[in-house]
Amino acid sequence: MFGIILLLFLAVPVIEIYLVIQVGSSLGVLPTLGLLILISVVGAWLLRQQGLSVLARIQTKLAQGELPGKELVDGLLIVFAGALMLTPGFMTDAFGIFLMLPPTRAIVRVALMHRFGNRVSAGRGSYGPAGFATWGGSPVVDDVWITDDDIGDDPIELGPGDE
Repeated sequence: MFGIILLLFLAVPVIEIYLVIQVGSSLGVLPTLGLLILISVVGAWLLRQQGLSVLARIQTKLAQGELPGKELVDGLLIVFAGALMLTPGFMTDAFGIFLMLPPTRAIVRVALMHRFGNRVSAGRGSYGPAGFATWGGSPVVDDVWITDDDIGDDPIELGPGDE
């Protein structure tokens, strides 16, 4: 894995410089810079639009008491796409825009969830109206199920300064 990351850190800048030189020799310096700026502006607009859309979907899922699994993966992909859009160059911008668009992002999301799905235990828990995690109707606190037997009738005593 380290070898792949090292290769990417070495190869991507070389490819980006090559592409910028090729486009610059075809279009000229100013049109190439203008194109890079235009792509960045479009990417920032897409980042804002898609980020707010995913945030609204996450809030809706949480309000329904469901875990927003695929929405969180979409959010992660959007953040990654935004980082790619900040990197100057045509290849990273193209891949960033690819991840920003919902249909192509869905393809990557499905592939990621399939690849890493067996490494993450999703469970069947949910969040109750008070924001506490529940499992089968019983609240879960620090991975411990709380039953009615665990809750006494005694009031909670507050110490000095806890009020």
